[in-house]
Amino acid sequence: MLVWGLNEFLTEIRTFYSLKEIRESIEQEINQYKMLLEDYSQWLRTLLRNPESSKNQEWVKKTAQLQKLSKMGGRKGGKKGEKKSGTSSQWVQFKDLMLCSGDFGEAEMLFEAVGELKDKIDRLEKAKNSVGDLERYGLGKDVLYITYIHDETPEKIVFKPKKEAEAGEKFKFLADFSVAAQT
Repeated sequence: MLVWGLNEFLTEIRTFYSLKEIRESIEQEINQYKMLLEDYSQWLRTLLRNPESSKNQEWVKKTAQLQKLSKMGGRKGGKKGEKKSGTSSQWVQFKDLMLCSGDFGEAEMLFEAVGELKDKIDRLEKAKNSVGDLERYGLGKDVLYITYIHDETPEKIVFKPKKEAEAGEKFKFLADFSVAAQT
């Protein structure tokens, strides 16, 4: 099971030196999310195949409902802190958290996480395709790409010309050499 770090930024502004660099960054994010999705999907399959859980008819019925919602693309949304419409009555509100004990709560949480990851991968794929289209337009190599990244997905890009001429002047190497005459 992969553990996602809490130190990941949800919103940041990064400067890239090429569209290829942006695309490669997005591809890296997609690969990480796909690995996480596979891990959670495997965990969910294991939980659904558990013989103890399958003996409880109510549990089987509720998980079938969750699978149906998941395949239809139905989101169990709601505002933060509110009880979600697709959430079972097994959850209990404790301040800003929802608490549950049992396999159904675990399955419900995994279905929700899998749905979120699929949405995230979809958004990243769309951003990657957009950057690929920009690459085909050939914007040039003398451009910086200042990128607004929200929830690890690029949303806005500002093109800014590089000031290579100025940088070249600042770092010009000048040297005088003297050689002693040999006698």
